[in-house]
Amino acid sequence: MCRSIKTLREPYTSDVTEEDVRAAALQYVRKISGFRAPSARNTEAFERAVEAVAAATNTLLEELQLKSLTR
Repeated sequence: MCRSIKTLREPYTSDVTEEDVRAAALQYVRKISGFRAPSARNTEAFERAVEAVAAATNTLLEELQLKSLTR
């Protein structure tokens, strides 16, 4: 779907920043809404969606239980 969204969990990346999470959320919202940039009257809804997706992403990354790669 969103090919430009990179995987944000280990072992694919170890240093996930808030900017990484927000960029992924923004790409997702852009894809779903069909807008690269919202109109003035849709800006608040667009930004709320980006924040909600970013928050959900952070929660997911914190709660994922990954199999240990070391023995």
